[in-house]
Amino acid sequence: MPIGTPFHARTFALCDSLSYRDWAGYFAVSSYEAHHEHEYHAIRNAAALIDISPLYKYLVTGPDAVRLVDRVITRDATRIAVGQAVYTTWCDEQGHVLDDGTVARLEDERFRWTAAEPNLRWLRQNAVGLRVQIEDESEQTAALAVQGPTSARVLRAVADCDIDRLRYFGVTRARIANADVEISRTGYTGDLGYEIWVPRQSALDVWDALERVAGLARLTPAGMLALDVARVEAGLLLLDVDFHSSRKATIASQRYTPFELGLGRLVHLHKTSFVGREALVRAQASAPGRQIVGLEIEWTDVEALHEQAGLVPLAPAIASRVAVPVMKDGRQIGRATTTAWSPTLKRLLALATVDAPYFQPGTRLDFEYTVDASRHVVGARVVPTPFLSPARKTATPPSL
Repeated sequence: MPIGTPFHARTFALCDSLSYRDWAGYFAVSSYEAHHEHEYHAIRNAAALIDISPLYKYLVTGPDAVRLVDRVITRDATRIAVGQAVYTTWCDEQGHVLDDGTVARLEDERFRWTAAEPNLRWLRQNAVGLRVQIEDESEQTAALAVQGPTSARVLRAVADCDIDRLRYFGVTRARIANADVEISRTGYTGDLGYEIWVPRQSALDVWDALERVAGLARLTPAGMLALDVARVEAGLLLLDVDFHSSRKATIASQRYTPFELGLGRLVHLHKTSFVGREALVRAQASAPGRQIVGLEIEWTDVEALHEQAGLVPLAPAIASRVAVPVMKDGRQIGRATTTAWSPTLKRLLALATVDAPYFQPGTRLDFEYTVDASRHVVGARVVPTPFLSPARKTATPPSL
């Protein structure tokens, strides 16, 4: 049975819907209100407060900390500066992705590693022979995401650090409500945003400090339904939905290389050695047979199907995680794994695994769409991701 996060006493009091889901053994709010519309618009038009404490968090310290990080991740860890975080993948020996997450260099010999799944055993297996300590701080460190165009205004009001100088994927120490915290300019919404890493014992004090300035920046608690729509707009992948960890895969098609995820930019093959390097060298030398891409669904086709059925087309409010066939000339060449209506772009979007050569931008495909329990196909077009990437996401200083 799930348990409450360190913020549960506050989130439960605000959750009028009583709608929750299990995230890594914790209660996670699906939506605070009966509908998540206000929470989504807080992400895109104001500021949203999201409890992300269920993330797995590991502290890697010691003289060989950078060697361990560099041995495991696909990116060049020696280039991560103190005060910088990176998004990265890590692979098994066959070059298949185990997980993705962020690695932040807090000090010269101190890193914080976040992941969607447990990775402590994997890190310790690869740390043999190194002077390094690995601490699972998942329960001891709470985490909040403050996301949206006015999120910097929130932190200016509560944190004693120079938020305006914190660059995209930067990390800094700060104090909020007399608690020592770390703030990273990261997030899972594709917008201007920050994540606050808080000692468990100070969690409620930090939440209360943020609530006291909520009116200043229209800060609104948001749940997983709103976050799911935002992350699709940002073209961000979700483990166990858009791809599978190789440790869970039971058949070959469930295993992905970073190149198949569209994340080849995160593979630094100039490194002399890291787990999976040889397999990834071979994978890079041959064109991928498939790739995860963005699809834009032809909404006029959806409207026409509803009109034929005598129905009114309604944009889906919740991102669908049901796999949907993607076709070309009557033959299935892929599957859409997440489909969502973008309230900002006013478009129906999908993240999909598509076979070669059909994953090139501009390629016209067919997308299976069901109306009144009858299956049809509508047009779709391969488009680059992210679908939505506002300039404020990376602007320094933030504009608001």
